Amino acid sequence: MAQPLDTTYTAIEVRPLSVHIGAEIRGVDLTRPLPPEQVQEIRAALLQWKVVFFREQFLDHAQHIAFARHFGALTPGHVVFGHDGDYPEIYAVAKYRTANSYREQVAIRPWTGWHTDITAAINPPAASILRGDVVPPYGGDTQWTNLVAAYQALSPAMQRFVDGLRGIHRFAPPPEAQPSPEYEALVRRHTLISEHPLVRVHPETGERVLFVSPSFLKAIVGLTPRESQCLLEFLWEHAVRPEFTIRFKWEPGSVAFWDNRSTAHLAPRDIFAVDFDRQFYRVTLHGDVPVGVDGTPSRALAGEPIPAITPAW
Repeated sequence: MAQPLDTTYTAIEVRPLSVHIGAEIRGVDLTRPLPPEQVQEIRAALLQWKVVFFREQFLDHAQHIAFARHFGALTPGHVVFGHDGDYPEIYAVAKYRTANSYREQVAIRPWTGWHTDITAAINPPAASILRGDVVPPYGGDTQWTNLVAAYQALSPAMQRFVDGLRGIHRFAPPPEAQPSPEYEALVRRHTLISEHPLVRVHPETGERVLFVSPSFLKAIVGLTPRESQCLLEFLWEHAVRPEFTIRFKWEPGSVAFWDNRSTAHLAPRDIFAVDFDRQFYRVTLHGDVPVGVDGTPSRALAGEPIPAITPAW
């Protein structure tokens, strides 16, 4: 099973929240420029715990972007759905955003809705940073799962099997969905299809990651449709086992920062059962091209790489 990296923290306080994933970071002010030692230790905590959380950090758009830039170049807010107003790096995660246009039509399975951000692109984002602006008084929790722990929990025989497989990731709704005309137009305008290894090697830690984003991974290369379906459903069900996951209760001023190369996450569905509003904002860090266990990189089948945004200053 996955074990935390051996890390000592002196510039920040790190409080683990579960055995395999998730830690809360204290002793930092994200509204101000961070000293190098705090940046280094936040990065180390992210690599160790896969998703880290901050409380009572009331950021505006500019501060959100400035914090993220400590850790690398940023991408456009969303390569398919656009960005928020005057800030090309910001994506508005609203309750009734375009991405939710077909949510009531899909068959609900244990892995429904789980995803790693934009894996249909040849270079999915390296990480995402989400802040709660309008937070419901209850409900609306987000969940993450550790895909390194999920890989390590497979039998050695299954690990050897999936190490050599590759999958087709496509930005498209489930077959049974009937998305809005606006959604269909955006997806046609920004077609994204890529072939990624089922097991990628993390570029910073060297860990093997079960890279199986349920919302984007559509088929396994070289298998029959039935073989592909059965194996994918097994891997998806395995990847979201509760012991690999963390569930985060949002509060006003909460910030979540997750490693998109080693996790999948689940946006809440319960908020549609109540009248509470929920308005969050996200930025994403520019990512690399995944590489498999054999050293072979992913390849693009349709669409351009996600670009990096050059700062205006």
